[in-house]
Amino acid sequence: MSFSVFQFHPHITAAIQASGYTRPTPIQQQAIPVVLSGRDVLGLAQTGTGKTAAFVLPIIQRCLEQRKPGVRSLIIAPTRELAEQIHAYVLTLTAGTRLRSAVIYGGVSKTLQTRKLREGVEVIVACPGRLLDHLQDKAVDLRHIEMLVLDEADHMFDKGFLPDIRRIVRQVATQRQTLVFSATMPREVRHLVEEILTDPVAVQIDHQRPVETVRHSIYQVEQGGKSTLLQEVLQQPEVRNALVFTRTKHKARSLAAALEKAGFRATALQGNMSQTRRQQALEGFKSGTYTIMVATDIAARGIDVSGLSHVINFDMPDTIEAYTHRTGRTGRARCAGDACTFATGDDQQLVRQIQKAFGTEVSVTARPSRLHQSTDQVGKSGKPSPAPVKTAVRGKGNSRRGRAASFDFGL
Repeated sequence: MSFSVFQFHPHITAAIQASGYTRPTPIQQQAIPVVLSGRDVLGLAQTGTGKTAAFVLPIIQRCLEQRKPGVRSLIIAPTRELAEQIHAYVLTLTAGTRLRSAVIYGGVSKTLQTRKLREGVEVIVACPGRLLDHLQDKAVDLRHIEMLVLDEADHMFDKGFLPDIRRIVRQVATQRQTLVFSATMPREVRHLVEEILTDPVAVQIDHQRPVETVRHSIYQVEQGGKSTLLQEVLQQPEVRNALVFTRTKHKARSLAAALEKAGFRATALQGNMSQTRRQQALEGFKSGTYTIMVATDIAARGIDVSGLSHVINFDMPDTIEAYTHRTGRTGRARCAGDACTFATGDDQQLVRQIQKAFGTEVSVTARPSRLHQSTDQVGKSGKPSPAPVKTAVRGKGNSRRGRAASFDFGL
């Protein structure tokens, strides 16, 4: 299938061609025709499969087909980084047109956002809290919204945004199209999503299956030995950059500080940081100033780094869906990646679920008692690098490594 089958506006077609993409991803193939038809959609697919483009492309198509005054599309995201990422897509697609958009989130000037909104925009990408502030100030009117999108809906609801979402929905036009996209959707929150959808079409693209271009390694380790094991893994010469997940904001901050003290170029990304510091950390990680980022699940939503070589679960996630989402941060755009998970004795239930998800046995190896050193390989800490950590399972797929296009329709 080619993008031409969707018969997009010539401006959109030109933007897609300029990106170098010729074929839509599976989620795009299935979701875009339904969205263009006007139906509500519940889209479930793992990270890196193209969910963002699956809703942004139809939104811009509708805006270009028929110009109307007022805010026509609202996209809600759980984190500032994800909102910025989505807005960057919108800006790329609307460059050279008269369509206007705004990104709304806390931690930055509210006055500048108010000015932008009152100048008039057709598309808003927003985090719930700051959007409610603007609604209370009557700086924005959502009564003419035609398309409402909730992205990363699982974390939107799971992290306490449900009351805010309900307040926002009450101010959105009743006659609208609603799209809900997510990498994971635990059963306990599925009914919350269904509250705002009308006769939806469900599109599921193996959203619980691990990305096939990712190698998965699981290490059995005591809680007190994790920090030492992490440094050993990070010293591997093949670790170009790594996203390290912890369970709490405090641990993300302290672990990043410990890695920096040990000589690694590390930074943290967690919810207590100011927007300026978050942006500096993220830009530093993307540019290579930092090669290691330690983050929590919610803070990592919206991190888009081309060619991420490793994801490391310093702390085991709570669910198999969260594991799939975390590890899918590497192995994107058909590039190979590695996922390492540190498992303690309390994590055995989820380890078994991971093994089951692969459809084959995933071996759990003990922490190596001694890692061999090579005199001609030096790690990031300036110390000789140990031998490569053993990989338990290799998924099928293209092992090509490389950088994605600047506008990644496979995101």
